[in-house]
Amino acid sequence: MTGARTVPSTAPQTALLRRMFDAAVASAQPALCVPPHLPSAHEIPPGGRLIVIGAGKASAAMAEAVEAHWPGPLEGLVVTRYGYGAPCQRIEIVEAAHPVPDAAGLQAAERMLALVKDLSAKDTVLCLISGGGSALLPLPLKGISLADKQSINQSLLKSGATISEMNCVRRHLSAIKGGRLAAACHPARVITLLLSDVPGDDPTGIASGPTVADPSTCANALAIVQRYSIALPEAALKLLQQADAAESIKPGDPRLARCETRMIATPQLALEAAAEVARDAGYAAHILGDSLEGEARDVGTVLAGIALQVAQHAQPFAWPCVLLSGGETTVTLRGKGRGGRNVECLLSALLTLRGNQHIHALMADTDGVDGAEEIAGAIITPQTLECAWERGLNPAEELVNNNGHGFFQALGASLVTGPTRTNVNDFRAFLIT
Repeated sequence: MTGARTVPSTAPQTALLRRMFDAAVASAQPALCVPPHLPSAHEIPPGGRLIVIGAGKASAAMAEAVEAHWPGPLEGLVVTRYGYGAPCQRIEIVEAAHPVPDAAGLQAAERMLALVKDLSAKDTVLCLISGGGSALLPLPLKGISLADKQSINQSLLKSGATISEMNCVRRHLSAIKGGRLAAACHPARVITLLLSDVPGDDPTGIASGPTVADPSTCANALAIVQRYSIALPEAALKLLQQADAAESIKPGDPRLARCETRMIATPQLALEAAAEVARDAGYAAHILGDSLEGEARDVGTVLAGIALQVAQHAQPFAWPCVLLSGGETTVTLRGKGRGGRNVECLLSALLTLRGNQHIHALMADTDGVDGAEEIAGAIITPQTLECAWERGLNPAEELVNNNGHGFFQALGASLVTGPTRTNVNDFRAFLIT
């Protein structure tokens, strides 16, 4: 559709954006997506036990869903982010720090390995894995301290490396990731339920793959460290250089012969749920991709450029419509701001849109936490840029300073959800009227 248009009211559009985001989050709720993928009770051999373990921002909610739908006895331990716990009765829930790990996560990882030690072939381990598990299971290899691990995580987060690259390094410096947790469960059967938060839904990238074989090598990890000039503690660097001491579990390892993975929720499914909400409201919905990566500010510029082409020329889609995308962008921290890849992406888009009167947008993390802030993301309207100038805010300077959270919070445009208890990565929506 082309021709003259009137400027839309802001409230209905922002409300629709929020409904789409809520639908995306709801589609990935463990209570909905865990039960269909549970093993049946008769799959547990006589005399065998069901042991539940797991890690991630959604793991406690996943454990709660298991308890609600498993008819027989079970026991276990899962670790989740502070504030993301659930009222389980038979599975112990431990809360720990994310994105920089702490002693609670370290102790939980040690206890988890002890729990699966000396299992028999009759036993079944149900492993509940979601995004955030990398930081929540911070069990470093011998010779690396927790302080070293914390330093490594902080360096990775600031480096500009992609999430897959960061997880490659993490796998090779961990005593529990990169298939090592599954190897410790041998000879028990291991069923892993994965709630994906990584581009391409690669199982090795979700919580750094504690129960799946890892084809990457120490040489790959070392190349990433060198590529981004990541400062590693001397002990960690030596482990990568020695290779054998830090190598992860490889495909074909007999200890993983009885392991299987089941992908229960993905970014694509979340985007499809949002698209359905848009269509019900009378908007065509177009999913541009569920695994977009790159520097957050660059992705914001490109996505805003596409939205402008639609608004101004009805290409490649006619308006009114919604453009949806997911994935995980990267922020290379150079300023002194509060970071947040979704707000950085949205701030860059705001500058590109230049107050276009027919475009609204929302960008947020489906776990409710963008970066290290208890803020999911933000929403912009055609009036946001003018409002910023009126309040003496300089969006270009805030972008240079990596201060998207500070900028949108000052405008009252932040999106705060609280713990969503799930995680299917970033959600981005442009609504073009």
